[in-house]
Amino acid sequence: MKTNLLAMAAGGLFGTGLWLSQMADPTKVLAFLDIVGPWDPSLALVMGGALTAFGLTYAVSRRLKHPWLAATFQSPSRQGVDRPLLGGAVLFGIGWGLAGYCPGPALAALALNPREAAWFGLAFIAGSALMRRLR
Repeated sequence: MKTNLLAMAAGGLFGTGLWLSQMADPTKVLAFLDIVGPWDPSLALVMGGALTAFGLTYAVSRRLKHPWLAATFQSPSRQGVDRPLLGGAVLFGIGWGLAGYCPGPALAALALNPREAAWFGLAFIAGSALMRRLR
């Protein structure tokens, strides 16, 4: 119960951050990604803040023997860069550049622009299912 409540609080904090930073607004994201058009660099501050927060929490987590609410950390078992990782990164970038959404902001956008975000979510689920079948 305590773990689920903290997970909900963390998800709510993350979604609120995405909403406040306008990462859930695809027009804002596309304006950031369009460096040859009317470029809006303001999201660089958001991304810099996110990397700073990640760096601090990662440094703290490296000193812990285990997470506060779990027996072990969940880390990827695979190491290195391979074709599926590169292909997924390319597809992710293309999708982000076309739609202005990535999965987290799309979930946060369900509260703001549910129709558009729902279409992104359905496409994301279909793409994930297709990748599972192709493996």
